[in-house]
Amino acid sequence: MEEKSRVSVVEDPAWFAMSATFGRALKAKTFLESKQVKCFVPMRYEIVKNKAQGKIRKLVPAINNLIFAYTTKERIQKLKSSVEFLQYLTKPVCGKNIPIIVPECQMQQFMAVCDTYNENLTYLSPGEINLEKGTPIKIVGGEFDGIEGTFVKVKNSRKKRVVVMIQGLTAVMIAEIEDGYLQVLE
Repeated sequence: MEEKSRVSVVEDPAWFAMSATFGRALKAKTFLESKQVKCFVPMRYEIVKNKAQGKIRKLVPAINNLIFAYTTKERIQKLKSSVEFLQYLTKPVCGKNIPIIVPECQMQQFMAVCDTYNENLTYLSPGEINLEKGTPIKIVGGEFDGIEGTFVKVKNSRKKRVVVMIQGLTAVMIAEIEDGYLQVLE
């Protein structure tokens, strides 16, 4: 009698888009990092009121409740079961809601733009811009050298802008890109 051997499938880590409800993205990030999970929360500077110091410039999450976790599905499933406010962001596929996994290249591009903390960045939801009409471009030179995105024309503005998007989830818009820095991608 032949014994069936169990083959354990080693799952590759991926970027999971997660929601940390009620503004607890930084708390979730601290928890996940304490468990050696690589995380990313898009941040921006904002002027906030502080009782002791008055108005101060503070680094805060740019998108409410959004956190990305780089790990395996098995590991994130175990970790999120111990943190009630950490949930998958999902998309419907064939009648089921499946966790959103961001491709590595998209995530690296998004993080590269967000990590500049440039005050001219604008964060967009999927419904705020129609990217189907855009031209795929690459920025050559300057602060955003190597970033690929979509060229957009913003209503009532002569400025050229580039959007770096995580499909169906969020986007960040870079303001005021000069013509000489844009290369059209085929």
